[in-house]
Amino acid sequence: GAMTALLERDGRTAKKIIEGDGRIDRQELDLDERCRTTLALRQPAASDLRLITTALKSVTDLERCGDLAVNIAERAVDLAEAPPLTIPEELVRMGQLAQKQLRDALEAFVLGDAARAEAVLAGDEMVDALFVKLLNHLLSLMMEDSRTIRRATSLLFIAKHLERIGDHATNVAEMVIFMVRGTDVRHERRR
Repeated sequence: GAMTALLERDGRTAKKIIEGDGRIDRQELDLDERCRTTLALRQPAASDLRLITTALKSVTDLERCGDLAVNIAERAVDLAEAPPLTIPEELVRMGQLAQKQLRDALEAFVLGDAARAEAVLAGDEMVDALFVKLLNHLLSLMMEDSRTIRRATSLLFIAKHLERIGDHATNVAEMVIFMVRGTDVRHERRR
């Protein structure tokens, strides 16, 4: 939604995304409470504990993705009101990939599919590589034409938000692997 608003210079849709943030916050609190109640009342077995732990941690990552979408929407509002600037292909691709990573991580959670979660981990480097390429492109643009600095900086912030969404998708995927296999892969991947 936020990326569509950016690409279509649709400030109205971007503002609706910003206004919807409170709903995500309320859903996070509700899910948090449900998990804690289950822990307190049900005395879950080890596999159920892993499921609840994954849900608790993933809810936090998802809420942060909501915040990042709001940040992108805020930049989209500003850019819709400024003179047009061509959106680089790398940013469009980053948006598509970050959304796919998050969707795949959530599907892996719902299906209890560790292989799908591992594919999310493998795709994370592509988002990072696109960010570096985009950074170089936008720096060149700003050096060539100082009138683009404010708008190009906004695009850089959007790219950083997309990179963070990819990181949150990775966090969820790592927790899914823990949930399914009981193996913690968080630190071994980052070495």
